[in-house]
Amino acid sequence: MAKPMLFILGPTLVLFRHILLLLLLRSVQLLVSASMVKYLPGFQGPLPFHLETGYVGVGESENTQLFYYFVKSERNPEKDPLLLWLTGGPGCSAWSGLVYEIGPLNYKVEKYDGSLPTLVLNEYSWTKVSNIIFIDSPVGTGFSYAKTTLACQIGNFSQVHDLVQFFKKWLINHTQFISNPVYIAGDSYSGVILPFLVQQISNGIKEGTIPPIDLKGYILGNHVTDPSDGNYVIPFVHGMALISDELYKSLEKIAEESIRT
Repeated sequence: MAKPMLFILGPTLVLFRHILLLLLLRSVQLLVSASMVKYLPGFQGPLPFHLETGYVGVGESENTQLFYYFVKSERNPEKDPLLLWLTGGPGCSAWSGLVYEIGPLNYKVEKYDGSLPTLVLNEYSWTKVSNIIFIDSPVGTGFSYAKTTLACQIGNFSQVHDLVQFFKKWLINHTQFISNPVYIAGDSYSGVILPFLVQQISNGIKEGTIPPIDLKGYILGNHVTDPSDGNYVIPFVHGMALISDELYKSLEKIAEESIRT
């Protein structure tokens, strides 16, 4: 005897997804730990922006604990885009994205005198117009850690799998941002990870396994796309007239000799 099939259509499907989201919310809130940070060593006075840090457990038995920094937009956090920022490496701490790249803080450039480095505000921070999650990924990066030896075994595919779980759980625990426009962004080695991650998130939205977020696209800067990218550096800098014809020919000859040997 054939088993009966369940069809969920139209408004019923929307209601079903909302019920599922509520059930997920009740369970995920116990798996996400977060703290508000009001002061940082090296910064004078309280931080003039909203900074949250925390862990999201992913993987089997939550054995992978991914650490994040979250900074709300300084303009209109309820409406401004939500960015998930991946730092490159692989293995560069999200802290570098927060203080060296697009975040609200910079280190003050001054002669080292043995004291704590001074943190100052970054007037060009992307957080002036967007909410940003900076994540320590893959596991073992920054403050992210694994509870078991098996959870330490990482690769591009496992990193994407962990990031999809992270983003889903983070959103369910921060439902006020589900309706915001979403972008996945990063630089350097993120060029290898990020397109696949965006595709997986997009698939998850269509399948209903990820909250129905407003995924707009992705942003990549100074990114790697293929392990062979380094082979094109010399032709590129020569084409941009950054090195002379003589130096280019010399480097080309060295490269040909290294291939033969």
